[in-house]
Amino acid sequence: MTMADYEEAMTERAQAARARGLAAPYIAGGRDPDPERGRREERFYLRLLVAMVAAIVLGGFAISILYLILTGGR
Repeated sequence: MTMADYEEAMTERAQAARARGLAAPYIAGGRDPDPERGRREERFYLRLLVAMVAAIVLGGFAISILYLILTGGR
């Protein structure tokens, strides 16, 4: 084992991979260089999801009410 191999084996990622029982020092995800940008993006998509669910639910109510008005409640 060369010194470069030893240094690679002692990295934080390699140690964490070994602790999880993985053979390779690769752990999906890793460290995010800009976590705040990622959190902003997640908040945006959460708001978009809530808005879409609200639009679907409220749209169903609106269509039902419109149908009842147009058919006279039959």
